[in-house]
Parts: sequence; structure tokens; C-alpha cells
Amino acid sequence: MSHKPKSFPARTTARERSLQALYQWQLTGQSLQDIELQFLAGEDEYREMKQADIPYFQRLLHGIPQQVNELDKIIVPLLDREISQLDPVELVILRMGCYELKHCSDVPFRVAINEAVELAKRFGAEMSHKYINGVLDKIAKQKVQLPVVL
Repeated sequence: MSHKPKSFPARTTARERSLQALYQWQLTGQSLQDIELQFLAGEDEYREMKQADIPYFQRLLHGIPQQVNELDKIIVPLLDREISQLDPVELVILRMGCYELKHCSDVPFRVAINEAVELAKRFGAEMSHKYINGVLDKIAKQKVQLPVVL
């Protein structure tokens, strides 16, 4: 049985749950392992984990905090305000989008940006999706502008 046909919605669900888990980590400082267990073992509000790409959820949940300083160094120069002034949901989405652009070569950059924009529309402030789109688009262009080796 192939798992590929459900990969798109499964990844989308993994991103949604990662956003929620990373938001919880960011605000509470709770251990990632405890948060992961809560999401994987939870019954009511976490039922959708059955539909998620669990390995991708784990990759984002653990990878983003491990790279948070690197991600912030990429994001901060592109902001129009201090990082501390960002809405916590927007910050998680920016970090997630940046992480996917920089560390997930199996995710096309347009998919990473679109998924982040959709997360911002669903979970962020009213116009945050435009801000997220602008910042991540600049990061994607930086990635594309690699030196050409002849």
C-alpha cells in the first residue's frame, strides 16, 4: 500500500500540528518531547494526528528549535520591526517557512511559501499572510541566487 497519494494533505496537517506544537513550545518553554507525546497520544483535540505525516511533524517540531538561531539570522534582516514585536503565531510560521526553504529540499519553494501563507490565513492575524508571503519570498530569492559554477 502506497502512502504517496495522501502526502499533500498529510504534510499540510503535519504543518498545522507543528505550528500548534511550536507555538506551545515558544510560549511555555515546555520540553519538545513532552509536547510531541501530548500531540501523538492526545485523544480529543489531537485526533487529526492520524491524518498527519508523523515523520514530517517530528522533523519540523525538532528541527526548527535546533536551527532557531540560524533561522532568526536569516529572518531578522528582512523584517520591518524587531523580532520581539512579531505576533507569536507569525514568528512560528516564518521560522517554519524559512526552515522548509533552507532545509527541506524535497519541498518546492512555492509549496513552502503557499503552505505558510495558508497557515497565516487560518491561524494568524487578519493581514499577516501578506507579511509572511513577502518575507518568505525574499528568503526564497536569496536561496535561488546561488553562484553559478562553470
